[in-house]
Amino acid sequence: MSIFREIVRLWKIEDLLFQAWDESYQMMTLSNEVFNTAISYLRDGKDIKTLKNLKKRDQEINAFQKNVRKKVVTHFSISKNVDDLPSGLVLLNIVVDIERVGDYTKNILDLAINHPNKIISEDILEALCDIENEVLSRFRKTLDAINAQDEEIAKDLLITYKKDLVHVSDEIVNKCIAGEIRFDDEAKSVTVALYARYLKRIGAHLKNITTTIINPYEYVGYKTPD
Repeated sequence: MSIFREIVRLWKIEDLLFQAWDESYQMMTLSNEVFNTAISYLRDGKDIKTLKNLKKRDQEINAFQKNVRKKVVTHFSISKNVDDLPSGLVLLNIVVDIERVGDYTKNILDLAINHPNKIISEDILEALCDIENEVLSRFRKTLDAINAQDEEIAKDLLITYKKDLVHVSDEIVNKCIAGEIRFDDEAKSVTVALYARYLKRIGAHLKNITTTIINPYEYVGYKTPD
């Protein structure tokens, strides 16, 4: 069974771990804000200076990760209590995935910086629009699930992950490679393939976070064991 509810209870008792948990959630919220803004800027065709300024916000996400690491390590150094070690490891796993989401969000901003035109998914490819909306929705639901420790939301996200995100992204990329999806210029073809892949990777890290709610620690990041 999942240890997530017990971990959250423990975090609220142990001051340093509670601070680390609070900062982890702030980190997730910030990452969601930056991701949503990146998609908006991609579609609006913002100027390069604005895009580069948003990229710099990744430094805030990195700062959160460092603070969480420090608090978790300090807690165990002081308490020397190995019984609640999984709780600290879960936190460290979560912040690693959030940091990776930040990296892929920067990759999306690089697309906007280097592509000469706006990237409006529904004007380019319906399937690309589908996975863009899917990741926007999954990010919001992941935050809701983590905040409420809602196992039902988490289970639904995991059940639909491959069908609604992985398969769609893979099909776009594979068809671009095979020449089955063609555009009027090579830049657009490359952009579509990369964007589909970046969205898939962001979804994968959100999935890893979701697994902490319902999986025992050894299965965090993987399919729920039968």
